Amino acid sequence: MLVAPGTRLGPYAIVAPLGAGGMGEVWKARDTRLDRDIAIKFLNEDMALESRSLARFRVEARSIAAMSHPNILSIFDAELQHPPLYLVTELLEGRTLRQSIESCPLPWRRALEVGVAIADGLAAAHDAGIVHRDLKPENIFLTRQGTVKILDFGLAQFKDDARFEPSLSSLTPTLTDAGLMMGTVGYLAPEQARGEAVTAATDMFSFGCVLYEMVSGRRAFHRSTPGATVGALLYEQPKSLAEYVDDLPPELDRWIARCLTKERESRPQSARDLALILRDLLDQREPGKRTRERGASPAVESLAVLPFLTSTTSPDAEYLADGITESLINNFAQLSHLRVVARSAVFRHKGKEVDPLHVGRELGVNAVLTGRIFQRGDILVIAAELADVRDGSQIWGQQYKRQFTDIFAIQDEISTEISQRLRVHFTAEEQSRLTRRYTESPEAYQLYLKGRYCWNKRTIEGMRQALTYFEHAVETDPSYARAYTGLADCTSMLAIYGALDPRQAVPRAKAAQEQALQIDPQSAEAHASRGFSLLLFDWRFREAEHALRRAVELNAGYPSAHQWLGFALGLTGRTEEALAALKIAQQLDPFSASIKTTAVWPFFWTRQFDSAIERFRDAVELHPGYWVAHYFLGLSQVHKGDYGPGIIALRHAADIGDSSWRYAGLGYAYAKMGEPGAAREVLTTLQEMSSRHYVPPGYFAAVYAGLAETGLALDYLERAGGEHNWEIAWLHLDPFWDSLRGEARFQRLTQALDL
Repeated sequence: MLVAPGTRLGPYAIVAPLGAGGMGEVWKARDTRLDRDIAIKFLNEDMALESRSLARFRVEARSIAAMSHPNILSIFDAELQHPPLYLVTELLEGRTLRQSIESCPLPWRRALEVGVAIADGLAAAHDAGIVHRDLKPENIFLTRQGTVKILDFGLAQFKDDARFEPSLSSLTPTLTDAGLMMGTVGYLAPEQARGEAVTAATDMFSFGCVLYEMVSGRRAFHRSTPGATVGALLYEQPKSLAEYVDDLPPELDRWIARCLTKERESRPQSARDLALILRDLLDQREPGKRTRERGASPAVESLAVLPFLTSTTSPDAEYLADGITESLINNFAQLSHLRVVARSAVFRHKGKEVDPLHVGRELGVNAVLTGRIFQRGDILVIAAELADVRDGSQIWGQQYKRQFTDIFAIQDEISTEISQRLRVHFTAEEQSRLTRRYTESPEAYQLYLKGRYCWNKRTIEGMRQALTYFEHAVETDPSYARAYTGLADCTSMLAIYGALDPRQAVPRAKAAQEQALQIDPQSAEAHASRGFSLLLFDWRFREAEHALRRAVELNAGYPSAHQWLGFALGLTGRTEEALAALKIAQQLDPFSASIKTTAVWPFFWTRQFDSAIERFRDAVELHPGYWVAHYFLGLSQVHKGDYGPGIIALRHAADIGDSSWRYAGLGYAYAKMGEPGAAREVLTTLQEMSSRHYVPPGYFAAVYAGLAETGLALDYLERAGGEHNWEIAWLHLDPFWDSLRGEARFQRLTQALDL
């Protein structure tokens, strides 16, 4: 390579050589623009003419560039077209892991620290769709500052190789004179040695080899020749690490052995999951861990329970993670001296890799609870940690490995431990609420959690699935009050969405509510559910208000009870009281799409369309996927006379919605803007839908009202009243019917319904 100290390469001034290898040389250099030291890796000139080496060099550049992680070497610049070809990376000072373990192995605690960092880096690579394929001690660097860096992604494989080099397809597994087979013999996974497809689990095998060597000082599969080493990889098992290290934790030995299994399906499938396991193992056994002592800092007055994560090897446990998160939120929300962030606020971060402390600061809380759940058959592993947002210290952390039947005991322990560590004064009654069990049947509880998981999708199909789970839950445990409440709410909502005939749905919902109240008269959820039905299907507004106020008394932190109470107050003309109740609901659950939208209805009912439009726009911006917000934004614009934007919003609601309800406003709007043909097309759509499933008559009535076909509109409204359609609850307020209010039939209908 024709470079020497003092050579200038654009803005880079060459300083001194750092090393050389088969692919080229690495030099220390100075970036004169930014005044910082860097490293430049040059590709040998003869290698640049050889297609495989050139492709490998480009793969390395683009794979590193595709990632950004503190445990992966950072790239700043590259020249990949015109000689000399080079990569500009951060300058690392220290030594490779190979150099660090040449003389002796690492103490197992230090090996664990390094292993956690490697796993974190691999997780970032795998998230980017990159499999390293050549993880070994030579490709891991330990800096003088203690940071661990993964190097050399030259053999990396992408999920979508077509985004990169066409020549990548030529990099087929071939045993070379140097003993390489798209990786290094001794660290290859069996599938690599057989020339099969690779996955993230392939890197986990190589990672296991590295861990084994760090701890023992011995290579797991090293033999006298490359061929013999490949044979050992394919057919032999390494000795237990306990034969080499006296004080090694048995759990560490077992997890390394899991990484080294021949069948890729039996290895850890996720580097992130394994990092968590290793970190927990280190935390449990490290005497110097910075953990908060009891009484060491001020009490915690506010808490966010972030969505528990699930293992990629047990994706079906997502319902369990969501359910446990929600259960803990609900339990802690009942404590009067603790502010707990609502579900909607924390679930905005679900599925994202976030910094819990950063999220905690955004939410304005003192502490955050995080956790991860693994489920393998009947075995449940839950790791949880409570951290102080104010100083970053760990207040509490624990890992539980139990049978699924112990799920209640685990939740009790988590709740009790956290309540003690928060240093907030709780009454004896509040302490009992934390560990209250609503069923003793793990099977019924599992069904209930699956029901809640489906319910929270807020789709018709999700509610139908939830209904089935709640039905099975009460069959399994007929004394499970919360499951009855879930059954009632699902049935009511399916009737509201027009997916069930309320004449069949409402009696069933009422029976479930009454059963829940008989079992648990102190259930705020059951009282709220009863109030909801009385309000929307029986139109007994005062009784509904009484039930909803009782729900608020029993659980002042229950957002839906305040929401529905605001709805009831608004329907009885007490707009200011309604807005006050809805404001409390929003404060308790500020990111709820349903509450955000419902809170605007009093403005809509009182014809304050400018205010309604402004607030519905806010709801749409916060929840662009919630079709009901788009629907009422469009209706408000249409009622104001802004037909163009109103039609756009209503069309969008029809496109993304899943209820026949969404077509009522669209047909009405077409009719009002002078497009009767389009309005009748909507009527045809509703007729076709009604041939397949129940469609509430009120939706037809709205379109006929827009078309000024008064007789037909009243015919369908009378049917809607007889069938107890929920829209009748606001018949006396809804702008849909303003053109009918002078009709004698309409007046007789409202008198008969006693609204």
